[in-house]
Amino acid sequence: MANLHTKVTKYLEANSKTWNVEKENIILQNDSDGNGDYIKTWNVSGLAKPTADQIASYESAGNTAETLAGVLRTRASEYLSWQQQMEMIYKDQKNGTTTFKDHCDKVRSDNPKG
Repeated sequence: MANLHTKVTKYLEANSKTWNVEKENIILQNDSDGNGDYIKTWNVSGLAKPTADQIASYESAGNTAETLAGVLRTRASEYLSWQQQMEMIYKDQKNGTTTFKDHCDKVRSDNPKG
């Protein structure tokens, strides 16, 4: 299940807004009372606070975004350092090998986007 932050971000994007610009105008909260996260404050100029149904409609898009973010984090952790990658590129050009491409292909195939 997508978290509220992701669904709000998707709602903003669908309405030509971004979280980075509007984050000071929105407060998401969880009171630890078993009711979960909710929008405590919404002061986004020109855009009404989303209803529960509107937020729920972003569940699928939110799940997709969160899954992709997880794949990208995993890929980033599996790629070698930029120094090691540069060394592979240099050696590939010098020796006619494909070490760098092979490394990137393996990271990508081990962690497909979907």
